[in-house]
Amino acid sequence: MYRDGARKSIWQNEIKRLSTENDLTEWFDTAIVGGGITGVSTALKLQESGQKCIIIEAANIGFGTTGGTTAHLNDFFDTTFAQVIKDFGLENAKLYAESGKDAIQLIENNIRRYGISCDFVRKSAYLFALDENQEKQLKDIVTGAAEVGHEMLYVNEISFPIPFREAVLIPAQGHFHPIKYIKALCEAFIQLGGAIEEKCICEGYKEHDDYIVLTTSKGEIKAKNVVYATHIPPGINLLHFTNAPYRSYAMAFSLKDNDYPRELGYDLCEPYHYYRVQEFEGENLLIAGGEDHKTGHSDDTGECFSRLENYVRKHFDVETTYFSWSSQYYEPIDGLPYIGKLPGTKDRIYVATGFRGNGMIFGTLSSQILHDLIITGESKYEHLFSPSRIKPIAGFTDFIKENASVAFDYIKDKIFVERIDSLSEIKPGEAKVFRYESETYALYKELNGTFHLLRSTCPHASCEVRWNSAELSWDCPCHGSRFNVNGKMLTGPSTKPLDKIFPFQKK
Repeated sequence: MYRDGARKSIWQNEIKRLSTENDLTEWFDTAIVGGGITGVSTALKLQESGQKCIIIEAANIGFGTTGGTTAHLNDFFDTTFAQVIKDFGLENAKLYAESGKDAIQLIENNIRRYGISCDFVRKSAYLFALDENQEKQLKDIVTGAAEVGHEMLYVNEISFPIPFREAVLIPAQGHFHPIKYIKALCEAFIQLGGAIEEKCICEGYKEHDDYIVLTTSKGEIKAKNVVYATHIPPGINLLHFTNAPYRSYAMAFSLKDNDYPRELGYDLCEPYHYYRVQEFEGENLLIAGGEDHKTGHSDDTGECFSRLENYVRKHFDVETTYFSWSSQYYEPIDGLPYIGKLPGTKDRIYVATGFRGNGMIFGTLSSQILHDLIITGESKYEHLFSPSRIKPIAGFTDFIKENASVAFDYIKDKIFVERIDSLSEIKPGEAKVFRYESETYALYKELNGTFHLLRSTCPHASCEVRWNSAELSWDCPCHGSRFNVNGKMLTGPSTKPLDKIFPFQKK
């Protein structure tokens, strides 16, 4: 299995190509764009209800964030219940709390129904405060949880060798193997008559009164409904201004003392660290994550791995680092995901994005919400998670901050490229953006001296891409599109590659 980065994740050995033999001239009830947990779960649920569905995936199933997650299943979220009470009211916060429980139950139901072996385990989780400021945060979290009826219990000990000031135990959480899980969902989907078309880029759509025509790299596909399960949909849309792309880092270690924590763990640092254990080839490995930052906003992404590893080694008796990888997610400005009808379109195009660090939960929940909206026309969560919602207070400061950042990225990059005045500065394994005769270019030099020269302007909204040294990719800081050294698209919303000039060898 391939994924959207140069580094290999712990999950990547568990899948093969899943494309079916398809006649793309057929009509489909729903076309689902994106082959991660959101798209696959939604496709299966609709197929179970008698629809004829197709999954369109630009690369391979599990290529994106689902192949790079740490696969925690928790029904408390990055956006706390206390914050949702403040911004959306107590009744909406109670519904929000219910959504997490519903999502984990959906996963359990699928596992039982289809006999899926995916290392699913129910476990308790510890949430712990490391300093006085975090203690105050923890108190607010626990107070908000109590108001919505979510159980959190103060404890005096945790199963992590990390000094803490206060901690709570949260029962009935869990984790699983995300690729084993979605692979099994794909197999069930195919058994029910579903179609999967991998290596098929969805380039755009045209709406008609009662159907949609998708333009893809393999021709046109007609469907009554379309679901964009791609984080951000293509084109320029309201959601590009209400979501910001972020990178998160993960590593998997063996421990010398074999003293692996029994539960899930989360601190309250900014950004926070999170922990779980996964069996790999008969041996336990500790998976640790953290060091999140806005996409394109780290001068040296390799340093993010170094900081994470140093932090883990400070507290755990690490023996070997087996895996290190990163992945992308989107932060919504008001803290809640956007799941439902795509703003600015007619009633047949749907989207799911803005999951923060809770992608396995909200990706799964999206399948139920989108199923209900398409099949029955309504969902109990449709207003809470509506992509068209506007909250004038909740998230407004973050809206200004994130979009000021996007504007700054445009200006900063134009200045930055003018400072690089020759190719002679570039060393093997390095990459730079430079200006030549009023055009800007992205240049990467392989260890063997081969240069890869691309136009540096992202096709989506004309931002200048930046180099990600950890994943060997060009990342757009504005909306999160990512490209490999040859310009090939790794992550949308761009539907086109970077313009390739040519690879050449400098004498």
